[in-house]
Amino acid sequence: MMPSNSLILGSQSPRRKQLLEEAGFKFRVETIDFDEVFPQDMPVHNVAEYLATEKNKAFRKIHKKEIVLTADTVVIVNNKILGKPKNEDEAINMLSSLSGIVHQVVTGICISNDTKQHSTSVTTEVKVKPLSIKEINHYISNFSPFDKAGAYGIQEWFGLVAVEWVKGSYYNVVGLPVDKVYNLLTEDFDLVIF
Repeated sequence: MMPSNSLILGSQSPRRKQLLEEAGFKFRVETIDFDEVFPQDMPVHNVAEYLATEKNKAFRKIHKKEIVLTADTVVIVNNKILGKPKNEDEAINMLSSLSGIVHQVVTGICISNDTKQHSTSVTTEVKVKPLSIKEINHYISNFSPFDKAGAYGIQEWFGLVAVEWVKGSYYNVVGLPVDKVYNLLTEDFDLVIF
């Protein structure tokens, strides 16, 4: 049994794992089967926090004492959520819809232990330059759009050449608003990392 101040990251995202490691946290990664469904009438900007919270509740049933961190990231274009593309056509459509416009990336986080729970979400605006179909096809062929909301990773080639500006937390777009998570874990949950 892990001590009560130990941290579990409830996410299979390699990017979240890397960001937490780089921030200096000691933790273990666990995953569970979780159906990412939400009420269809829910405002799109609330969805990420809702899913992160529901995921956290599922982990809490298994982990009674540890600190559990869950997160969910959504990409929003014109009040519509772009999930992870299921195939190449969906990836092309998603990236085409991002071309030349500003979109929002919302990451919801939920942290809990045996006595309390805190959830919040962070929104970042991202401006993408107009993209040619050649650029879109190059990205899809050479990188991994299928495990990413909105079909892109800002930390990859796409972010280097296609993103004109970011307003807000860059790491939120990668998948975790690390500054917010750090403050919550060290201040609200008294997690000591050094």
